[in-house]
Amino acid sequence: MRKVVVLSAGIGSVIVVAGALYFSSNWGSAEARVDQSDPQVIATGKVAYEQFCSSCHGIDLKGQPNWKTTKADGILPAPPHDKSGHTWHHSDEILFNYIKGGGESLGIKDFKSGMPPFKSMMNDTKIWSTLAYIKSRWPEKTVRGKPWRQNRPYRPNKTKSDIEIGRPK
Repeated sequence: MRKVVVLSAGIGSVIVVAGALYFSSNWGSAEARVDQSDPQVIATGKVAYEQFCSSCHGIDLKGQPNWKTTKADGILPAPPHDKSGHTWHHSDEILFNYIKGGGESLGIKDFKSGMPPFKSMMNDTKIWSTLAYIKSRWPEKTVRGKPWRQNRPYRPNKTKSDIEIGRPK
């Protein structure tokens, strides 16, 4: 009887600790969005973009040259984040998770990403602020007025072509 009580207490403790770790982690908090129209949020995002993103994506959001052509190592150069790129095709949640967990975290088959994870360098608010800044640079009539792009659910294991064209489903 004593073994059963001790075993039950041990299993219960493991479940409680695992639950606490899961719910206290930053991963999966894509719902903690910021007001993307707030000028202070956009200003904060600009600073974060310049610090963490501009070395690859350019201070002007233009990306790296030949960003659609895979390099010899199988990785695509950093794409632009202005209207000439494809960032605006993706939902906020996909962009958030891509920044937080890096390119490999999306689990896209046959896709090698050079995007590192920023979860140890940027908290969720900073990631959302960075997205607010990037999106503030997009022309209203081209992309910001497309609600399906902001609210589409995140679906891991999409194909490379789904991600590239921003297919709504």
